[in-house]
Amino acid sequence: MSQALIECVPNISEGRDPAKIKLVTDVVETVEGVKLLDVDPGKATNRTVITFVGAPEAVIEAAFRVIKKAAEVIDMSKHSGEHPRFGATDVCPLVPVAGISLEECIPYAHQLGQRVGEELGIPGYFYEEAATQPERKNLATVRSGQYEGLAKKLVDPNWAPDFGPAEFVKAQTSGVTAVGVRDFLVAYNVNLNTTSTRRANAIAFDIREAGRVQREGNPLMGKKVLDADGEPVRIPGKLKSVKGIGWYIEEYGVAQISYNLTNISITPVHVAFDETCKSADSRGLRVTGSELVGLIPLQAMLDAADYFLTKQQRSLGISESEKVKIAVKSLGLDDLAPFHPEEKIIEYKMRSVNQQRLVDMDLVAFADETASESPAPGGGSISAYVGALGVSLGTMVANLSSHKRGWDDRWEGYSQWAEKGQAYKNELLRLVDEDTNAFNKIMDAFRLPKGSEAELAARKAAIETATKGAIEVPLQVMEAACASMEVMQEMANSGLQASVSDAGVGASCARTAVIGAWLNVRINAGGLEDEAFLNRVLNRGKELRAKAERLEQEILEVVEGKI
Repeated sequence: MSQALIECVPNISEGRDPAKIKLVTDVVETVEGVKLLDVDPGKATNRTVITFVGAPEAVIEAAFRVIKKAAEVIDMSKHSGEHPRFGATDVCPLVPVAGISLEECIPYAHQLGQRVGEELGIPGYFYEEAATQPERKNLATVRSGQYEGLAKKLVDPNWAPDFGPAEFVKAQTSGVTAVGVRDFLVAYNVNLNTTSTRRANAIAFDIREAGRVQREGNPLMGKKVLDADGEPVRIPGKLKSVKGIGWYIEEYGVAQISYNLTNISITPVHVAFDETCKSADSRGLRVTGSELVGLIPLQAMLDAADYFLTKQQRSLGISESEKVKIAVKSLGLDDLAPFHPEEKIIEYKMRSVNQQRLVDMDLVAFADETASESPAPGGGSISAYVGALGVSLGTMVANLSSHKRGWDDRWEGYSQWAEKGQAYKNELLRLVDEDTNAFNKIMDAFRLPKGSEAELAARKAAIETATKGAIEVPLQVMEAACASMEVMQEMANSGLQASVSDAGVGASCARTAVIGAWLNVRINAGGLEDEAFLNRVLNRGKELRAKAERLEQEILEVVEGKI
C-alpha cells in the first residue's frame, strides 16, 4: 500500500504584500515531512493560494501553523479584494492524494478545526465532505454574507460555528475559517478579448452548473421567475461540477471567467475550455487563452492533450512531455505568462523535491553512472532501458505510419498501437530505477544487526524478502519486454515500409532485454530457500526467454523480406 498523502490548499486573504505572504508560507517548511509545492498570490483578488503535501499528521500540524500565523499578520477589518472571503485563512481544504480516501480525511479535518477553535479561539465551519450539516456542505452557502456579515451571522443560532466561540470578538481581525475535505479542485481562469465583466459573467452563466436566474421578458432586466416556494427559478448551465464568475483583472487588462472545476472526472479542464470558446464565439467574443491557479494533476493535462490530438486525427501515442506541450498550447496556458510544467503539475512538483531518478539523467550521465565503480545500476537496469529503447522504435514506426499521406483512414489504428508502445516504454523505464531500488534493499538487509538470535532471524527474513524483490523486478522486465514485441511485430507486418528496419532493431533490443533480465533473475536466485517461489519464477523465465527468441526470429524474417 502506498504511503498516505494529503494535499492541503489554504487560501489566505493576502495577495499584495510579499513579506506577509512569506511569513505565512515559511511556517509550512518548519514541519518535518511536509513539502511546500506552490504559492500563488493574486493582486486583484488580494488572496494567495498555498499548496503543500505530506503525511496526514504532518499536514494537519502545518495547516494549524498557517492558520495561526495568518491570523497574526492579516487584519480582516482592513481587507478588500475581488474574491469572496470571510477569514484571514479563508478556506483550508484537505485533499486526498495517495493511500487515503475522502472519508478517511474527514477525521483529520475535524481534528484541525477543533484545535483551531480551542487553541486559537478562531471560529469556523466544516464544509464539503467534512460538513456536519447538509446545508453547510456548499462553500458558497457557508461563506454567504462574507466578512462584513459575520457580526450577525455568528450569533444567529442557525449559523452557530462548528468550532470556536460564537462571537465576533476574535473574528473581528481573524475572520472565520472554513475547513473542508474535497476532491482535487482545479482553479482555472479563461481569458477573453474584452474588458467587460458583464459579458464575461454572461459566459460564466452559460457554462456553470448553477446557470442563471430565469426572468420574464428581458433576460437581463425582466422580473425574476419564482417557483411555488417563492425561490428564483434557475436556467441550468451546460456543465456539471463547475462554478464560475466573470471579473476584470486590472494587472492583465482583460476580463476573465474564473472557474472552480470541482470534479474533473465529470468536467475536465479541456471541456470547460472548449465550451467557453463556443459560448464566447456565439456572443462575438474570443477566448485568447487560460491560466491555472495553483497546481493540476498530470492526468488532467494528458487527457487534454488526447482530446485535442483526437480532434486533429493525430496519434495519441506520443511521449508524456510532448503531450504536456500540446495541452499547454491548446489551452493557451502561456497566454498571460510562461507556463512551467515542473512548477504547475503536481506530480512534477513532488518529483522535484525527491532525489534524482536514473531515468531523469541524460544519456552521458547515465552511461557514466553505469560505468562507475558503484555496483548499481547494473544489468537489470540496463536490460530494462534496452527494452524501453526497443519498444520506443516500434512506437516511432506506429506514429510515422499514422501520419503517412494517403493512410488518413488508418490513423486511429496506428495511434492505438503507439499508445500501447508508450505504455510498455513507461513500464520499462519505471523498472530501470526499480531494479536499482531492489538491489539497495538487499544491501540494507545485509546491514541489519546480527548480534542476538532474534536479530539474526529478523536479518535472515529481511534478506529473503529483499532477494525475492530483486528476482521479481527483472522478471517484470522480462514480461514487459516480451509483451512489447507485439508492437514491433505489427509494425513489421503493416507499418511504414521505409521504417521496417526500425521495427527489426526494436525486436532485437526487446529480445536482448529479456535475456539480460533472465540472467539477473538467475543470479539473484542463488541461495533463496523458498523452493516453490523459485520454481515458479524460473519456469516462467524460461518460457519468456523462449518466446522472445521465437518472436525476434519471426519479426526479423518479415523485415529481411521487405528490405
